[in-house]
Amino acid sequence: MNAGAGSVVAGGAITGSALGDNSRVTYVEKQYVAQDGVPVVWPVVVGTVPVLATSFQPRDELRRAVDEVRGHGRSVVLASDTPAGDQLRSGTRTPVQVMSGGGGVGKSQLAAAYAREAVEKNTDLVVWVPANDVQQVLTAYAQAALLVQAPGRTGADLEADARAFISWLAATDRRWLVVLDDVTDPNAIEPWWPDSQRGSGWALATTRLKDPRLTGGGRARIDVDVYTPAEAIGYLTTRLTHGHKAHLLDHQAPALAEALGHLPLALGHAAAYMLRENASCSTYLEQFTNRSRRLDELLPHWADTERYGRQITTTLLLALDATDQDPHGSLARSVLRIAACLDPAGQPAALWTTTALLTYLAQQQPTAPARRALTLRRRRRNPAQAVTGDEALAALRLLDRYGLITYDSAEDLRAVRVHALAARALREAIPENQQSAAAITAAGALVEVWPDTDHTQRELAGVLRANTDSLTTHAGDSLWEAGVHRVLYRAGTSLLNAHLHSTASTYWSRMVADCERLLGDEHPDTLTARTCLAASYQQAGRTNEAISLLDHVLADRERLLGNEHPHTLTARTCLAASYREAGRTSEAIKIEERVLADCKRLLGSEHPHTLTARTNLAASYWRAKRTSEAIKIEERVLADCKRLLGSEHPHTLTAHSNLATFYLQAGRTNDAINLLEHVLAECKRLLGNEHPSTLNTRSNLAASYLLAGRTNEAISLLEHVLADQERLLGNEHPHTLTARSNLAASYLQAGRTNDAINLLEHVLADQERLLGNEHPDTRAAHDLLSRWRSAGGGSGEPPLQTRPHAIQPLNITPSRTGTGPTDSLPEASQD
Repeated sequence: MNAGAGSVVAGGAITGSALGDNSRVTYVEKQYVAQDGVPVVWPVVVGTVPVLATSFQPRDELRRAVDEVRGHGRSVVLASDTPAGDQLRSGTRTPVQVMSGGGGVGKSQLAAAYAREAVEKNTDLVVWVPANDVQQVLTAYAQAALLVQAPGRTGADLEADARAFISWLAATDRRWLVVLDDVTDPNAIEPWWPDSQRGSGWALATTRLKDPRLTGGGRARIDVDVYTPAEAIGYLTTRLTHGHKAHLLDHQAPALAEALGHLPLALGHAAAYMLRENASCSTYLEQFTNRSRRLDELLPHWADTERYGRQITTTLLLALDATDQDPHGSLARSVLRIAACLDPAGQPAALWTTTALLTYLAQQQPTAPARRALTLRRRRRNPAQAVTGDEALAALRLLDRYGLITYDSAEDLRAVRVHALAARALREAIPENQQSAAAITAAGALVEVWPDTDHTQRELAGVLRANTDSLTTHAGDSLWEAGVHRVLYRAGTSLLNAHLHSTASTYWSRMVADCERLLGDEHPDTLTARTCLAASYQQAGRTNEAISLLDHVLADRERLLGNEHPHTLTARTCLAASYREAGRTSEAIKIEERVLADCKRLLGSEHPHTLTARTNLAASYWRAKRTSEAIKIEERVLADCKRLLGSEHPHTLTAHSNLATFYLQAGRTNDAINLLEHVLAECKRLLGNEHPSTLNTRSNLAASYLLAGRTNEAISLLEHVLADQERLLGNEHPHTLTARSNLAASYLQAGRTNDAINLLEHVLADQERLLGNEHPDTRAAHDLLSRWRSAGGGSGEPPLQTRPHAIQPLNITPSRTGTGPTDSLPEASQD
């Protein structure tokens, strides 16, 4: 399929010229970052549109139903030769069709046909999104926002960029098609349905659900069932004829189609088997019937809740029997067991050559004497290479040939795809005594390919989280047999890395409940999970809840592990940071001085966590107005970070920013401005415009500008910061309150007294309610407002609130999950 000359294609198998003569698109770890001011190269394709099945059936009746509903929508997109600005518009809403049907009926194939036709007709934008996980929807939308240069996109925050893309779709005159494939959660997808106020686009969704929530807002449901008898026979005829084996068709073709339930997926597997094994319809039907009889006890008809489970299971097992005759056939079954545990929408290519996967494949090989001797010899040479990566990839190609999976060697993130119904049948076929090994292997492979820091690789992180979600759904308690498996921690910390604090809080709440149920209240992994939950609360501004949780964690750590255990130091550090945020500065300093002394004694003066302890203590000294001490500590930290970690390391940026904040408190405004301008440029380059560290630095730079008399620049910066904080953190987050307070001070300095007082009254009311009357920020706002009122607007220099970064390491062992300047997150305690 031709995506059109000069088209930009993101993350898919559709190819074309990605760059026009004057375009610039930077490719960084699977992220496409469109450069501002450079024209977009149209058309644009986002996502991987599935390849149409061999002998794809056009499903004319279904297409007429879709086209009829679309034609009755309140907006219509004309044919591809209609100029982009000349679409017929009879209303303002986007026509949305939701194709609903059971697994394997061909919904995705029909949607793919529409998507490919749209690309061939040079539709300006085509987006294909695996919608079974809303995080994948956000990732695709965010990627599209960058490629079409949607106003408001940042390249750093998934939800912000996704919202920017939704707004762009609503307002654009460009022709577009968005496909949401396999919607599983109507509530989660509700805010992300595409719409158009210009009548220039339309949306298509597929789902197994028949839920009325999917048809709200003017959406129309199209019921998709199995092939008609004529379509089923037509498929078999076309498929076998194109395979140059028309002679395999015989009088039993209708009976075979009926036995397979006219299910497109089952017919596809059957045809692949027949072509490979040169089996006629009669021969295949006889084998199918025999296999079906043997499976009746294992999968009785009354347990087939999706109607097609028995037929598809039988078909899959027949194809597996055929793969056994191939040299790589013995690997194929084991590979399928892993694939069936993971996300059907796509699994990274790197998984299939990991040590965990290859070791598992070696252990699952036949135990015939000759094979066993060969395996033992190979293991002695290199245990991890008893099965090679090339052999594993060959098994994937074999499975692809039999139609059991889709394997695209050119696709990195979603190289392996399995139909969801096929994956279910495969999982049910795994012997009970082998299910745990398959799940643990899949988990180990995910950990191996997960990057140490994933917040700059959003698309990869989203795919890995989706695969972990699928795995945990199917694995039961297998991932808890030796404590919490590391993959569960990696997925949770990845959510915190992405600053998806609401999702992270839900995730860690569930983890704590599972730990308590399976491991007990005092197990080390239970305590670690509680610490992570507290981190999510802290990130969301729920400081009091974080403190309550951490108080209990620290008490348990001290009682169970002792005062000097690394995890006890971790708990103290976290609790001190929460105390500081709550205004309990003296308590924070007391704890942090003790932690620093312990780190120096146990780890050494230059250990990264000793540097972290110094940074956190300096931040608390700053809060207590012990500015000279804070500056002295942070200047040393900055020098050590540059020397030990490098100038671009997140902790080095933190040290720069904090030192500038301390300079500001000491009246060294010009020094602060110079440092902050440098840090802001680096944060935007390395972390993105909406990363919390970037926003914090912008806010502090604005405060510096205000103290330097650069009032207009300060107001412009702070208004943008406040809008971003409200959107990203919510109206009641402590950092949002700080931004409002500083903006009020800026308005006062600009002579906008009424605006300043009104805004500060709002801030004070929120601080009294959320932080309490004794919090330092509340007292400062109260005193400031009193002076302004008594002076009729006040005079003199308005006090400002600035926030230094405080690194909060939640594991005192060397972290492999760093998330930038503000957090270093925990891992499973068994590490």
